Amino acid sequence: MTESLHVVCPHCDAVNRLPRSRPAEAAKCGACKATLFTGAPVALGGPRFDAHVAGNDIPVIADFWAGWCGPCRTMAPVFDKAAQMLEPRARFVKVDVDANQELAARLGVRGIPALFAFRKGQVAAQHAGVADLNLLRGWVDRLA
Repeated sequence: MTESLHVVCPHCDAVNRLPRSRPAEAAKCGACKATLFTGAPVALGGPRFDAHVAGNDIPVIADFWAGWCGPCRTMAPVFDKAAQMLEPRARFVKVDVDANQELAARLGVRGIPALFAFRKGQVAAQHAGVADLNLLRGWVDRLA
């Protein structure tokens, strides 16, 4: 097992090296000095999304959604709760499909909400539709 993890800052996208021996909850970015884990999903799209998926050693759990989507609004508090409970073991991100149509198409998103778990830059799991906290917790437990 390596002695450190690479974690991408949700604020400035700098890659940080975190020692496994220290608690990650209080970690700050070396570049912008902001907290690396906020306990809330990070809105991402385009190149920022790709940087987080490729640069994080922790799993990245993504919710593809749209503001007009009723099931997406149902999923939102569950996803928020998962981020609050499961960070820093994983990074939780939200991708607005209306603003990021190319990204959604590249990943084959056909319906929303669409949930993806990424590990080491690759899709490790996916789910279409509203999910419960247990699904997200299971992904993190399996991938972290």
